[in-house]
Order: sequence, then C-alpha cells, then structure tokens
Amino acid sequence: MALPLGLIATVMLVDALSPSDVVLPLDPLLIAAPALTASFASSLVTGIIGAIDVAGMVETGLLHHLLGSMLFDAEVIALVAVAVIVTVCRRLRERHWRVLAQVRTVSEATQRVVLRPLPRRIGPLRVASVYLAAQEQALIGGDLYAAVRTSTSTRLIIGDVMGKGLTAIGDAALLLGAFREAAHRQAALPDLMAYLEHSVCWNLAEPTESDQAAECFITAAVIDIPDVTPQLHMVTCGHPPPLLLHERQVSALRATRPAPPLGLGELTAPDYHVDTFTLEPGDLLLLHTDGVIEARDPRGVFYPLAERAGSRVHDSPQSLIHHLRTDLLAHVGGHLADDAAMVALQRTAGPASTCSRDSRAPPRTGAEPGLLKEIRPLCNMPFQPVHGRSRRSAQSDVIQRVWLRKHRCRVCEASRPQEWNEVRQPH
Repeated sequence: MALPLGLIATVMLVDALSPSDVVLPLDPLLIAAPALTASFASSLVTGIIGAIDVAGMVETGLLHHLLGSMLFDAEVIALVAVAVIVTVCRRLRERHWRVLAQVRTVSEATQRVVLRPLPRRIGPLRVASVYLAAQEQALIGGDLYAAVRTSTSTRLIIGDVMGKGLTAIGDAALLLGAFREAAHRQAALPDLMAYLEHSVCWNLAEPTESDQAAECFITAAVIDIPDVTPQLHMVTCGHPPPLLLHERQVSALRATRPAPPLGLGELTAPDYHVDTFTLEPGDLLLLHTDGVIEARDPRGVFYPLAERAGSRVHDSPQSLIHHLRTDLLAHVGGHLADDAAMVALQRTAGPASTCSRDSRAPPRTGAEPGLLKEIRPLCNMPFQPVHGRSRRSAQSDVIQRVWLRKHRCRVCEASRPQEWNEVRQPH
C-alpha cells in the first residue's frame, strides 16, 4: 500500500508546488499505481487505489486548468481504463485462486483417503512414516504403505508401482484396498500374497495401452509382526530389503527366495517364501522404497541410506524419519526425481495397544441388512469378464465381483477359496 500511495502523493505534491503555467509530464506515472497494487493487494483495494488515482489526476487538471483539453482528457480516460482493467483482472484471478484452493483441498483429502496416515502406535509397535512425492503439488504417487491389525499381530505392506501419475495412483489404491481387506482374514502370508497377486492381475487384465501390458507391475514387501514373539515374518516381491537397526549395527533383511513383483505372476509360478527374522524390543525396522536409495546428488552419488540410518540407531521412529527426510532432501538439492516412502517402526516392551482404529476387526452381526438380502441371489452368479472393453469398465466389473462376494461371505458364512483365488485369462 505504501508504494502506490507514495507514488500518487509524490506526483500530486510536485504538481501542486510547480507554477500554474508550468506543466510537468508526471501525470502518466499515475497509471502505474493501480497496476502495482494489483500485484499484491485484493481487487477491492486495487479499485480503491484506482479511484484515488483518478481523483488525484482530476485535481491536478483543475489546478493547472487542463480539463477540457484533448490531451489531458485522453490521459484521464486511459487512467480510468487501466484502473478498471487491472481491478477486473485481479477479481478474476482471486476467483481462480478460490477454485484452485477448493480443488486442491478435495485432491488432498482424496489422496489421504488412498494413503492413510499411519498412527504413531499400532499394537506393540511405535510407528512413523513419511511420503515424498516427486510430482509437484501432489501428496502421493506410485509408492504405497499401509498397516493392519489382526487379533495376534500387525501386518504392514510397502510397495512401489511402476510408473507415475494417475495410473500409478490408481494401481496403488487397488493394492492398498486389497491388502486392507484380505489382511484381516489372518490367512498365511503366502495365501495373502497370492490374493494380492490375483487382485493386481485383475486390475491389469485390460491395460490402457496393449504394448504396456507386460510392463505393469508392483514391487512389494509384506511383513507380519506377532505381538508376543520377538520375530517378524516377511515375504518380498522384488522390493528393496528393509533395514534392521540393532545395537549400533545396521543389517539388510534380504529374502532368501524373493518372489517376482506383483502383476508378473502370470509369467511364472511364484513361490511366496516366508523369511523369519528377530525383532527384539528396542530394535528399529526401516522400510523404504527404491526412490530413497536411488536418489542422487548433483554429482550422481546415490543416497547412503544404511550409513545415514546407522548413525541414528538410538532415535525414536519419529526422530529417525524426520532426520532421514531432511537429510534426503538436502542430498538431492530439494527435489526428488522419483517418489520416496519410508516407514520406521520399533517394538516396545509393553503390552499391545488396542486403541488404534486399525486394531478393530470388522464386526460380524446376525442382522442382515436389506440391501444384502436383495443381492444374496447374485452371490452365486458366475463372473464372466467382458474383454475388449476399456480399463475403467474392467475395473468396475472387478470391483463389483469383489464387493458382492465379500458380502456373500459375511452374510451366508460360505466361502469358496478356489473361486476367490481364480484368475481368468483373456480369451
């Protein structure tokens, strides 16, 4: 405000002090006042400055008896036009900002629904997580993580979808939904991984572009941490090994027989081998995606995650994640070339906490909702995929099938594992 008002006051003061028969060419400078105001103030303030500007110029004309002359009247008209134009443009820009803010709010809420923030305490575990999206103005991308409580353990998944953009977010959302649904069933880890593999294959059965059908996959690691025994069970599908921080030592928990990434099971018969490691109270487990270890500085040096994490073995999960996030961004110069996600967890010596929302299993009641009564006859209908359709239509069919059979199991208490795990190949 001080700059445009100072400009107007200076021009008017110089004109007032100059002799009446001397006309200084300073009036055109008044056009700059509303333009400067529009760059930082609201449309209302811009309009007020424009009105003050026009009034000052008219006063100058009256002082020097210039009103009525063609040149001065043209300057006044030009000033009025500029003031009106910049005020209208500022108003339109404010409306655009409001719409953009609303869209961004909805987008952030949607992204947080897909990638739910992990609570700080899950069962006997203290947890911290961070997600760094490579795309600007985005909260999530193709990386994913989630945690689910069962009655006896905590299950976590971390993964990385091939690619970026909305397609990668959609694939990540499907895998997260499948994991949250199936992990509650307390099946063995190999059965859980087979279910996730089939879910990804259903989703990728009708890709957007046929030449990318063989290129869509998701690397993932699923970990099951029992509440009582100081162990963790892990199945890895082409994902980087997590790091275990134990008594000033950092070791990578490498799978003895890693399975291929999810979505490539059609090419081979995957063997989901479960590896068991020790996780004692006080130990830190760091899960991460390849966006962390493949981040490079301007000289092309990869980020030394194990070395940087090893210097913080006595930190809490929150402190470790905060330090690694700051250090990683400093290493790459503030901008990542790929999405990066990290989850740190620490086993505590206390009893398992059951206050987390994820610790509550889905309720089963004897009452059957009216809608489920109507769809009961549909539960036994075979699912016939229609090929040659768009990916969106194929996803809709898959979602309908999974939803119907999920509620069939809850209502009818009947289960057909063979059909649940069946993947129908395109004809």
